[in-house]
Amino acid sequence: IAFMALSPVRRSAGCLAGLALSVLLVTACEPLGGAGADGPGAGGSTTSSGPASAAPSGAASGSGDGAGDLASSAAAAASSMANDPSPAASKPPLGTVPPAWLGKRPLPETADGFGVRQPTPPELRNRRFTLPDTVPMLPGRGFRSTVVTPAPAAVIARSTWEPGCPVGVADLAWIRLTFRGFDGARHTGELLVNRSVADDMVTVFQDLWDQRFPLEEMRVTRRDELDAPPTGDGNNTSAFVCRVTVGSTSYSQHAYGLAVDVNEFQNPYIKGALLLPELAGAYLDRGRVRPGMLTPAAIAAFGKVGWEWGGNWNSLKDLHHFSRNNK
Repeated sequence: IAFMALSPVRRSAGCLAGLALSVLLVTACEPLGGAGADGPGAGGSTTSSGPASAAPSGAASGSGDGAGDLASSAAAAASSMANDPSPAASKPPLGTVPPAWLGKRPLPETADGFGVRQPTPPELRNRRFTLPDTVPMLPGRGFRSTVVTPAPAAVIARSTWEPGCPVGVADLAWIRLTFRGFDGARHTGELLVNRSVADDMVTVFQDLWDQRFPLEEMRVTRRDELDAPPTGDGNNTSAFVCRVTVGSTSYSQHAYGLAVDVNEFQNPYIKGALLLPELAGAYLDRGRVRPGMLTPAAIAAFGKVGWEWGGNWNSLKDLHHFSRNNK
């Protein structure tokens, strides 16, 4: 025998339908013409309290006994509840909740090690959720930041830094700062940057806070992420990553802590057929503005501290990339 799990709404409807059937059975067992001398109705009456005791609206006076009216009312309520589920049971709009498969579905790889470009899933075409913070909330309200120079050894240990990277650990600063999520709430994130630009980055992200510009997550990139198969759906806002430039053998400005990527999914990298992240094709339509896409004001926040935007490049468009030397 198979058992099916019923929703609370349908369980309630079933209970009411059962109540209606019970009343009908009791009514059918009474003697015709009402209760007999030995029945419960002899010299007395049955009363009920609450809305169930009221006659249905529009019922004709004297059209039947109370049990019949109650049975009809219960059956109608059961039918209504079964066919009109509560709004709370409806699904949230696409894009407002991270799908269960996020970051867990590796893509087929090209000869260069990138994922094969694929259409943007419906859940990510208007992506506007924020992932849980990975560092404790900074105290207070509004914008707040802390800078630790040099970065703590524990932070370096969980980053992509290793001997041979073009910047020493003494030259990296750890920034914690608050940002606004797509949920409108106050969140705390972290950046690992070159110590020479730490103050400038605090200035930039305070500007983004004031603009109410939303971010999905902000955390230090881990070494295992560099070796993981591509899933094409990442959206981290980050700075230091010890890696080479895409399609090159020279170190990226990220490897020096002198570049920042912002909402990389809503602002992808495109060069010919290469799209990164590989599932972000829906965001190549820059005329359809959605939350998280870089605005002129957000781009100007970096420009105020002398940083350049990769979206202005000619040979390719790195829409999420900002750097001090325009590389």
